[in-house]
Amino acid sequence: MNTNQVARIAALVGEPARTHMLLALMDGRALTAHELAAAAHVGAATASRHLALLVEGGLLRVNAQGRHRYHQIASADVARVLEGIMQLAVAAAPPRAVVTGPRDDAMRFARTCYDHLAGRLAVAIADRLVEEGAVVIEDDAAIVTERAGPVLQKLGVPPGALDTQARGQRPPCRPCLDWGERRMHLAGRLGALLCTHSLEAGWLLRQPKSRTLTLTPAGAKAFRGWLGVARWQALD
Repeated sequence: MNTNQVARIAALVGEPARTHMLLALMDGRALTAHELAAAAHVGAATASRHLALLVEGGLLRVNAQGRHRYHQIASADVARVLEGIMQLAVAAAPPRAVVTGPRDDAMRFARTCYDHLAGRLAVAIADRLVEEGAVVIEDDAAIVTERAGPVLQKLGVPPGALDTQARGQRPPCRPCLDWGERRMHLAGRLGALLCTHSLEAGWLLRQPKSRTLTLTPAGAKAFRGWLGVARWQALD
């Protein structure tokens, strides 16, 4: 283990302006240097230096399209590290009388966390999958069982869809502590599949410059039917 490299990565993430930039990209979007400068509240030249360091350190990647250069989180592994830091930051915060997580109720209900769903809706989906035996959660690991296919088909997910997800080194599924609900939602390939499916079906809509996902009437009908009336009402 190269301890100097560990310290270097920690320093890259730990600088406040760079932290703002990284968190602004945690909804999976690609943003320009100008947009990231605004997110970090720094000037263009300062933002350019920070972004160059993040790219050099392997935390961001750049895609050129015409005259524009778009920055994204470099990989799912980087996103997972950032998720872990976010969870530690919430856990280390002093107790307060206010509710945990986002103050915006819409963001508390549904939002993106890199490429998967988070919020009350995501926790309810995870609960349903565990209840049906489609996913088994053990400590910090999650196992997708043979029950997953039939259960997901009831939500309109095509058979074998999870197998067609980009594999790489990503696990099929893993639990991710929701920093608003303080309970587990699902990440990994299954979490990404559920997010993509919900967006493509028009059940959830992205909001400009926000990780918030807006529930549509079609989405309310689909999720209510799949989750069950009691669990759906508990989300209100």
